[in-house]
Order: sequence, then structure tokens, then C-alpha cells
Amino acid sequence: MALFQDDEARKTIRDITYDALGKYFVIDPTGMTSLRIKMSEEEPSGMIEQGLNEDSRAFHTNAIDISEMSDGVKAFTGLVSATLCQDYKVLLIDEPEAFLHPPLARKLGKTLSILTKEKDSKIFVSTHSSDFVMGCIQAGQNVNITRLTYSQGVPTARTLSSETIYEMMKNPLLRSTGVLSAMFHESVIVSESDADRAFYQEINERLNYFTNDGSTDSLFINAQNKQTIGRIVSPLRKMGIPAAAIVDLDIIKKNHEFKELCKSCNVPQALIESWGVLRGNINKIFENNNLNSNKHGLPDLPEEHRGTLELLLSNLRQYGIFPVPRGALEQWLPRLEIENNRHGPGWIMEAFDKMGENPEEPEYVKPTDNDVWEFMRIVSLWVNDPSRSGL
Repeated sequence: MALFQDDEARKTIRDITYDALGKYFVIDPTGMTSLRIKMSEEEPSGMIEQGLNEDSRAFHTNAIDISEMSDGVKAFTGLVSATLCQDYKVLLIDEPEAFLHPPLARKLGKTLSILTKEKDSKIFVSTHSSDFVMGCIQAGQNVNITRLTYSQGVPTARTLSSETIYEMMKNPLLRSTGVLSAMFHESVIVSESDADRAFYQEINERLNYFTNDGSTDSLFINAQNKQTIGRIVSPLRKMGIPAAAIVDLDIIKKNHEFKELCKSCNVPQALIESWGVLRGNINKIFENNNLNSNKHGLPDLPEEHRGTLELLLSNLRQYGIFPVPRGALEQWLPRLEIENNRHGPGWIMEAFDKMGENPEEPEYVKPTDNDVWEFMRIVSLWVNDPSRSGL
């Protein structure tokens, strides 16, 4: 009734529903004893929506009663209608994205944010949808996010201010990697490239399938290179999300990239500087033995020098930084006998082909106690441990 008497509010809802759903919101009074919400293909003109004459009855007969439409249409229209028709200062909404596909959830977030700003009111939303959250942010209004978790009997609450969120979303890299989706996972594992991401995610899934010792509820995402991993890990940790970084071993000889990644992972500056000598010794060992840290690793070093590299790797792991001890992605699972010149996407396609698809088949590659399986177990222990360092 409030909307039926408010021409401006109905016009606003019509514009919103047509933009989102391709149909016009109308209120049908022709039932005489009740008002019914309908969705029309045709925009009402003049008094045809509120009239009771033959033209009005014909118009509403051609419109679809909202009770006959999908739950998504009902949810979207109902929330927008409730926001506009009531005079409130605070509105509480639980799971507004229910029944909505991602683009509509994003549009709803943007619409509700704009409407509440226009009404000078506040809205509190409980949601599990990164699309809804992104829509709220895209509205350009002040949005604060509080991430609530409950793990191993320990509840936590971490709030991101609108200023922090705005700075994060200005970064194209963070927008494109789905950082907001990470809020709805227990942890995140960040690797250098999409090939790395796909491989380590598959290894983790096989660990959980056969031995149940992989990371639980982890989101695997990739940066563009070594330089950008830290830009993803840092804001995730500010949100209280355990974020581990997997990098190729040659990070140890790239002074600037190494230091920036360590800073992003909250390694104390004094410790970063102290590792400089250790890194120098390791790089010298590789050079003296004609080894490339991008293609060689611990197994290739003389046994008397392996302890030096193991010490650095152990120190880095405490802060959630995991250089590949074998060198790089392509050095894992040598028994697959992949061509030496394969790299990145080419390597991963051949690796997946040889690893098999059906767990019941004999040739399906299963976890063992060494190689990449042990590496991922170590990563999993860190992201699954609530007492981890560096957060």
C-alpha cells in the first residue's frame, strides 16, 4: 500500500527491475480486496497501473504475477521494494544473494547500497557472496567488512574499513584475482602462474582424497609473477586470512623480489637482512656447481651443502613462504618423464594427461611420502594451523 501511494518510489523500482530483469514492476489493484505485485513487459503509462477500467484490467491481465516467477526474481524485487517502501534507519538482511545468480547478486549489492545512501540509512548484511560485496563496493558508498570466523573452537572478527577496501579495489591485480572470494575460505595459497595454481590445487585434492592431509577449504589463486605475489598475500593477511606463497627457488637470487615478498609476509626487517649472507652463500654454491636455481634444487646440490639451503627454506616456511625445493614446477614428479623443453602450460597439460583422470585406474598417480606430495603437506600444515606466524 505504501508503494501504491508513492508514484516516485514505484518509478524507481520499475527502473531498477527493468535494468536487472528486463521487466517492469507494477502493482495490480484490480483484485479489489488486495494489491498484487506483477511484472510487466510493457511500461505503464498515465493512470493505467492504478485504474480499474477495462484498459487497466487488460494491462494487468497481460502482466505476470510475481508468485509465478522464480525465487531469484522474488528475492531481488522484494528486497528492493522493502528498502524503498519503509522508513527505517537500520535495515538487517540475511543472505540477500539467496536464489540469485552472480551478476544479479552484484547488481543487488550495488542497488541496495545506493538506495540506503539516498535514504540516509544504514544496512547490515550477512552474506557469503563475493559478488554481492563487490556490487556494494562498486556503488561508491562507504562499505565496511567484518569477517567472522570460527575455527577449532576459536571465534574471530576482523574488520576492514571502507578506506582499506577502497585502496585494495583500486589495484587491478587484486580485482582480477578474486581477493574478495578469499574472505569466504579458511585460507589461500598463492602461486606465480596459472599453471602452478592448477598443479598444486590438483595435488592438494588428491592428498585430501587418498590421505586426508591436504589443506582444508583453501582457495588457490595465482599472481602474474614473483613480483606480484606479495601484493596479493599482504591484503589477505590484513583480513585475517592465512595466505601462503609458493615461489620458484630462484627467488633467493633476486634481491629486490625476495625482500619485497618477505615484507609482504611480515618478516621482520632485521631477519630479512640477516638472511642476506645465507642467500649469498647459497647462490655461490649453485654457481660453483654450475647449477641453475630455476632448474635445480636440493637433490642436485652436493650433500655437504644441502643443510645451508634447508636452513633458509625452514626459516621462510615459518612465515608462510614456500620456495620450491626442487627448483620450479617442472622439476616435480620426474617419473612422469615429461619432455625437458616443456614449460608452464605445456608442461601442465602433459603432466595432467600422464597423472590420469580416474582414481580407480592403476595408472592414476596417487600420493607418496616424498616429492611434491610432501611439499604440499608442509604447506597445508601451515595454512591449517591457527597458531601460524606472520598474521
